[in-house]
Amino acid sequence: MSFRWVILILGDSALAVTALYLAAIVRLGTSEVAQQLTEFNTLFTAAVFILAVLFSSHLMEAYGFARNTKKREVLINILFGTATAFFLLSVVYYLDPEVILGRGILAISLLLFAVLQFCWHSLYLVGKNHPRFSQRVLILGTGELAAQMGEIISSNRSNFVLAGYAACHNCEPPDNKSEFNLIAVPPDSIVGDSSDLLATAQLVRADIIVVALSERRGQFPLRDVLRCKLNSIQIMDAPALYERVQDKLMLESITPSWFIFSDGFRRTSIFSFFKRAVDIVLSITGLLLTLPFIPLIALAIKLDSSGPVLFRQVRIGNKEHQFLLYKFRSMRLDAEQLSGAVWAQENDPRVTMLGRFLRNSRIDEIPQLINVLKGDMSFVGPRPERPEFVEKLKQIIPYYSKRHFIRPGLTGWAQVRYPYGASVEDAVEKLRYDLCYIKNIGPFLDTLIFFETIKVVLFGRGVR
Repeated sequence: MSFRWVILILGDSALAVTALYLAAIVRLGTSEVAQQLTEFNTLFTAAVFILAVLFSSHLMEAYGFARNTKKREVLINILFGTATAFFLLSVVYYLDPEVILGRGILAISLLLFAVLQFCWHSLYLVGKNHPRFSQRVLILGTGELAAQMGEIISSNRSNFVLAGYAACHNCEPPDNKSEFNLIAVPPDSIVGDSSDLLATAQLVRADIIVVALSERRGQFPLRDVLRCKLNSIQIMDAPALYERVQDKLMLESITPSWFIFSDGFRRTSIFSFFKRAVDIVLSITGLLLTLPFIPLIALAIKLDSSGPVLFRQVRIGNKEHQFLLYKFRSMRLDAEQLSGAVWAQENDPRVTMLGRFLRNSRIDEIPQLINVLKGDMSFVGPRPERPEFVEKLKQIIPYYSKRHFIRPGLTGWAQVRYPYGASVEDAVEKLRYDLCYIKNIGPFLDTLIFFETIKVVLFGRGVR
């Protein structure tokens, strides 16, 4: 979702190719490398090397903007990523020796890549944190919504810098209360007002004006905002800024008209076709790869506790159609006999000893590949919820039913960005991510979620 992520990935890809060919020149000489440069095997080796180092870097949080705030943190993650790439490529070269470009090249190329990657990420870190390369944001409003926007900009390590607030005290809302009288921001950060918004924006060198007025009717300074827009200053509303910085939607400030007029929420027929095709291929591949282990898993479940091997439960799918979801049973047979439908808890006592392992490793979700193959689910999408919870949440949470306009998924943006939901508050937070995914759905986001899911599974995050 982040353009910065794309820049780092492209830079690392170029550096990976550079490191590989420099290592080949050091080890084999210029003339021999020049002869092999355009051969298919050489290009395939380069592609494998790029994918391995990028995947390892991603796995070891080398692209984690929240974590990599100091050069020491950048160096540690890069070293871990390099070590992971070494073991991964060693396995690949052992399985297929034809991929090897030459003896000794692996160690040299990874060492060169680590040095080049550290220099590139350090340079990027300096540029990202430098005010000259950040967009200056002027917030129109001084109320609670404006204060929330200012806090988001200040607390998140993004490419935005808070330039100040512009009061709207010349605007008269219907109840005769003005934004100026409801100051919730630091008074010394108010740099002007809406009476001459363009002059204020130019004074603080604002690149973006964020309209953060809790009530716009009767108080929106249309003429002043339009002047700023025509003078090449970007205008955003609070929900748009919230989405760009937080990668989720601001449910409290969006309206039905926002859904209608906002960009996104579009799925082309071509994308839908390829998404379904990928689901079929991946589900068949997953079932074939896990088929030899299924009898062993079934036997272990039978020996661990009495009851069926498979757990079947009604879930809500696309367009709120119900379907039977399959999982390997991880709870006691009478888990909800007295309590009825309840959310899973941390260290849930209903989970069996083997079931805890199955959940932590996500092995219990292997049968959901059948749901994907049948078309009940997709690989990527919102988590399918139980009908009992859906009816309750639809009454409490606005727009909750909007998450059912696409197939639910084995994994999704909410699953990789937020822990397992176990309350109404968690459902609200996950809905922010689900709707953000539906709004921005596309092959790039699906690919990002796929790789994020690998990290979640390997490190056991968000399990209950």
